[in-house]
Amino acid sequence: MSVRTTRTAPAPGWPVTPTPDGVTYPRVLSGESATSVRSITGIVLALAGYGLVVPVVAQMILAVAWAVRGRPETFASYYSAAMAYQYPEGMLGAHLGLAMLIPVSLLVVRYVHNRSTRFLHSVQPGVRWRYLLVAAVVAVVVLNAVLWISRIGTATTWAPQAHVGWWLLLIVVTSPWQAAAEEYFFRGYLMQALGSIVPTPWFGVVTSALVFAIFHGVQNPALFVDRFGFGLLAGTLVLVTGGLEAGIAAHVVNNIFAFGYAALMGGVATARGVTTITWAGAGWDLLGFALFGAVAWWLGRRFNLATTTPGEGAGAGLGVRAGIH
Repeated sequence: MSVRTTRTAPAPGWPVTPTPDGVTYPRVLSGESATSVRSITGIVLALAGYGLVVPVVAQMILAVAWAVRGRPETFASYYSAAMAYQYPEGMLGAHLGLAMLIPVSLLVVRYVHNRSTRFLHSVQPGVRWRYLLVAAVVAVVVLNAVLWISRIGTATTWAPQAHVGWWLLLIVVTSPWQAAAEEYFFRGYLMQALGSIVPTPWFGVVTSALVFAIFHGVQNPALFVDRFGFGLLAGTLVLVTGGLEAGIAAHVVNNIFAFGYAALMGGVATARGVTTITWAGAGWDLLGFALFGAVAWWLGRRFNLATTTPGEGAGAGLGVRAGIH
């Protein structure tokens, strides 16, 4: 008896391998055509894209900005200061560089795995925009509520930094791209590629969360646990809601408000360079993410979101404060 597959319209000149019917999000790249060699090749190419495309785009943007500023210092010194967010354009370069992870992920899915990119968004397939927007509103309320409850008894000093208007504009415009791109790369492509190698979906959830935390660089144990915990939550939401929308909502809202509050308190560069937090700070962060996750999961059930690809068996149900994620 053959396995039924979900058909998609093939692109001229490059055939699309059908997506298996009735599989969860981490197993979208599985099927008869899936091989460990193909998946490992895709992961290596995706990581190479992360290591090459992201910094090159950032350097190109900052090279232009350096020239516009009149080349006030050596490019190496300027680039280092900009990437530490001492200049607003540093955020522009860094965030748009990371945004390239979206096309990197889509291209690897399409041309290494020969699959439809629509299933990278969700198992529906495609972006479920209504759920994404509602989840974002929930994230604004829940994450900010937990943040300000955690700050009861702590003095808050409002001291907007220089050019705060430009900073806030860049935060609102570029942070969503950066946050969404990380979700597409770690909870999207990486989780699906891992899921095509190891059938157990939790392998992809845990491993992608671990890689996500490691890729944030130098950090103390509490901050590592904070980021790893966020990755686990976002990955779990992908599994139980069938798509990236809830994770994107939490990630975007977390980063917009983390950077936004930092700009209003004179510390964007400080927020950028955070490498240590307290265990209490990590605990509050994870509490906020867990509460959001519970509401997002409940909303997913209310929206009757698909959690498996169309076909046989389809339809089966199954942090703001401490740092930037």
